[in-house]
Amino acid sequence: MNKLIALIFGLLVLAVLASLFVFTIDEKQTAVKLKFGEVVQAGYEPGLHFKLPIVNNIVKFDSRIQTLDNAPERVFNTDNEYLMVDYFVKWRIKDVKTFFTSNAGLIAKANANLTGVVKNALQEEFSVRTLDQAISSQRIELMESLRSQTKARSEDYGLEIVDVRIKQINLDQSVNESVYNRMRSERLVEAAEHRSTGRKESINIRANTDKKIRIMLADADKKAAIMRGEGDAEATKLFAESHNKNPEFYSFVRSLEAYMNSFQAGSGNVLVLDPDSEFFKYFNGQSTID
Repeated sequence: MNKLIALIFGLLVLAVLASLFVFTIDEKQTAVKLKFGEVVQAGYEPGLHFKLPIVNNIVKFDSRIQTLDNAPERVFNTDNEYLMVDYFVKWRIKDVKTFFTSNAGLIAKANANLTGVVKNALQEEFSVRTLDQAISSQRIELMESLRSQTKARSEDYGLEIVDVRIKQINLDQSVNESVYNRMRSERLVEAAEHRSTGRKESINIRANTDKKIRIMLADADKKAAIMRGEGDAEATKLFAESHNKNPEFYSFVRSLEAYMNSFQAGSGNVLVLDPDSEFFKYFNGQSTID
């Protein structure tokens, strides 16, 4: 029994001593070894490693991909508009020694430094692009340039940029109303121009139509006058021919027409004439018709 207790005690002592001289790194970690606060070794592979108690201190970090997802960043573009750019960054520790010295060994400090890097890159990229270019024609170029700038500058902090993405681009709320008013004014001006052009076209169309109508009426009146003249000439010709063929019959027909017009019922005409006048010669048998 005493031997068993001694064995267990011995194993415990060995375990304590091992913990003072040995440390482990798994596949999800990386670490730096400090000697009185100064980095003496960094970038350990997963496995078992040795250290000196009291002299050395081991600081471990997560080597997996981290995500920086801040609130949207306010930037100014070439359209003189403030934009709210929502983005995220995927990063991980590349140089653990530089990471430790540049960020005081703090993930929060690393995120703060990376935020500054991304903010500067966003300002540079949007300062030479319009909103339309940023969201359509030059979006791929924008993303590649942003990723390249962020990757180069983040190496100073021991970071490796895996990816940079822009999730959304919106107009700043403070300028939304002014932009809306400007767009509304532009649309009102455009609508007024369209209405003015429409009125001008309407006047031109009416003027052209009225001109065509006047020309058509004038042509019709001209043709009608010509036809009336031709008809009158033809009628005169017929009357003349009739008169020449039988003057007495022509006179008789004309007298009948005069009688019809004079004695028409309801005309109210009153004639005071001598019965022996020329007007009643066919009533009095003064003339004979062959």
